[in-house]
Amino acid sequence: MDRKLDPSRDDLPLMANTSHILVKHYALDLDVDFESQIMEGSIVLFFESENRCRKRSSSTEETCQSESSEARTVRMPEPCHVPGTSTRTFSSKTGYSDFVICGKGEKDTSGKDGNHDNWEQASGISSSKYCCDTGNHGSEDFVLVLDCCDLSVLKVEEVDVAAVPGIEKFTRSPKLTVVSELRNQIVRELVTLPADRWREQLDYFARCSQAPGCGELLFDTDTWSLQIRKRGAQTATDFPHAVRIRYRTNAQGRSVTWTSDQSGRPCVYTMGSPINNRALFPCQEPPVAMSTWQATVRAAASFVVLMSGEHSAKPTQLQEGCSSWHYYVTMPMPASTFTIAVGSWTEMKPETCSSNDLAAERRSFSPSDADFGCVGVCCHVDYPCRFQNASAAIQEIIPHRVFAPVCLQGACQETLLPLVPLCLSAAHSVLGTHPFSRLDILIVPANFPSLGMASPHIIFLSQSTLIGRSHLCGTRLCHEIAHAWFGLAIGARDWTEEWLSEGFATHLEDVFWAKAQQLAPHEAREQQELRACLRWRRLQDEVRSSPEEMQVLRYLLVPVLVSAGIMYWSIRQRLNLCLATRAPCKGTDLAAESSLGTSIYVQHPYMLCLRTYGIKPNKEKTGFVSDSGSSVIKHGLNPEKVFMQVHYLKGYFLLRFLARRLGDDTYFSFLRKFVHTFHGQLILSQDFLQMLLENIPEEKGLELSVESIFQDWLESSGIPQADDILWESLHQRQIALCLHYALATPGGRPEPPQCSASHRAHVRKRRPAGL
Repeated sequence: MDRKLDPSRDDLPLMANTSHILVKHYALDLDVDFESQIMEGSIVLFFESENRCRKRSSSTEETCQSESSEARTVRMPEPCHVPGTSTRTFSSKTGYSDFVICGKGEKDTSGKDGNHDNWEQASGISSSKYCCDTGNHGSEDFVLVLDCCDLSVLKVEEVDVAAVPGIEKFTRSPKLTVVSELRNQIVRELVTLPADRWREQLDYFARCSQAPGCGELLFDTDTWSLQIRKRGAQTATDFPHAVRIRYRTNAQGRSVTWTSDQSGRPCVYTMGSPINNRALFPCQEPPVAMSTWQATVRAAASFVVLMSGEHSAKPTQLQEGCSSWHYYVTMPMPASTFTIAVGSWTEMKPETCSSNDLAAERRSFSPSDADFGCVGVCCHVDYPCRFQNASAAIQEIIPHRVFAPVCLQGACQETLLPLVPLCLSAAHSVLGTHPFSRLDILIVPANFPSLGMASPHIIFLSQSTLIGRSHLCGTRLCHEIAHAWFGLAIGARDWTEEWLSEGFATHLEDVFWAKAQQLAPHEAREQQELRACLRWRRLQDEVRSSPEEMQVLRYLLVPVLVSAGIMYWSIRQRLNLCLATRAPCKGTDLAAESSLGTSIYVQHPYMLCLRTYGIKPNKEKTGFVSDSGSSVIKHGLNPEKVFMQVHYLKGYFLLRFLARRLGDDTYFSFLRKFVHTFHGQLILSQDFLQMLLENIPEEKGLELSVESIFQDWLESSGIPQADDILWESLHQRQIALCLHYALATPGGRPEPPQCSASHRAHVRKRRPAGL
């Protein structure tokens, strides 16, 4: 990697002020136009303010800790008290005299980017002044900040949820006279309905999303965000809790790919990487903003719409030549996991129906048939969880469909279709309950830049996986299926800890694939050792060719609090001097926390030196997060990062090291327990490591500690030297691989390119005469 790291270009900003207000549900309503290559429509966001979130989180933590000592990160809602029905109704035409109405009936205020910014026009002040005023600052208005780019925002308005018939049953205080407070109370009650009322909740979300607007809101945009405010709303609690944004995407938007499939027909899909979904809809990107969603998408009748959703949607014909598709998700997840694909896909059917397919049909069930709450207690936000369902627990193969362009039908029937039930069953045998009720698999167009991508209820696979024998297709399918548990059901609280998703999926793909092939134990070990050998070589190559900073699995930043007048670079220079001279860092610049202090963060490669001089890192903070909740994804925009495998491979070897140290039976027994404890939640590295060390026999955990694993594996660059036996076995395995290759190829064919010079020397010494 030749290009120098540049944080101003490499780091992806997350601008949303999630510390003040959180989106709990998105309702999308979009039209797909292939001629102009845009999606246009609206999205309604339903919010919960910070005070309410913290209150529920605090009260639930005590409850859940008493039920499970292992669960440390818990968030469950307090029960919803529904008052008696009131006969009072509320007009959508009252109480709006304090709003500034802009746009309608006035001249077009859109700028070069297509955004109809009405901020300065309505307020007569500089919009830049308010871009940072995201909290409560005395007399100034609260500003909602959403992650947004490559979108043309046309209009933002408050939604009059009080105008929805029957909605008055969600009002605790019918005597409220301030209409805006009443609307917010309705939304607060709606977003906290218990899981057994999920269908009613979705119905009211849909009805509220169609309610009329009750006043435009002021908004402004910049490169990475959309800022919205309401005049007179000084806190997040006062800010409207249901907001509709009318917008359209950009043909060159970085979240959406317009292309042609392998049959030459137009299609569109969302890749998400590297900027996630902010160019598909305005949203809160930080993982902490876990939400549900529902989406209605209209397209020409010849197209199929696939999406992250809990049911196999069927099209509804609206008019001649136009169809509508509706999907929903009831499990709260980060907005980045939302995926959509629209194209002339064909559902691939097996030539003959296998016994596995028949068994899957017999065991399939819909959420409405599920008897939730009969298996254990979960420590996550309340939702219809499959881990609480006895029928889901024994469902080895979930209902699944495969879609692809019709020209790939033969390859799909021969290679992919027979593998899906085998891989799903293998995954269930290792980890237990499937987190999601169904699965769609789509063979994406040839320009898809990866072998695969997993999202809730849908997997994208590259057409490259269909080439040749089933090994590549099977291993990649197993990898993406593993993400249902690690990456989706259990997510990383900090995206820079990518190994919590990719390291687990890489390690589990070998285990799943061996079981799918029904290999004997010694055959499975042989296959896994050979794959480990190849991965080790790849990791060595990446370590030699990549910057040290990008070899770290956990970008831990250390808060160094300084007095108000000391600038950042002064501290950095002093710290550099201390590290260079190995002198202890002393003085007021490294003083303890003070109300006058300013947080300065110093990043790896200073970590080991900081630890040497007694500055202890805080494992709860893996990146700089401002008071508003905004942060950055380290190297998120670095084009080289897309091709790097360090988080996959180094994370894989860490888990392989732990599994070898503990033994497979102990390790996978713990892993099932970990999944049951933390599904539906966000975790950091220490959540996994602490629970692991607490749940293994003392003799097997000898010399293992969270601190040592952090130091050797997570916070250091390069390849750890924590287990000489591990690396020696890989070295011996690679020699054996080269020797096996040489013995099997008479005539002196060269050794495989993975063999190093030292390995080739070993082979030449041990090769029998005549070869």
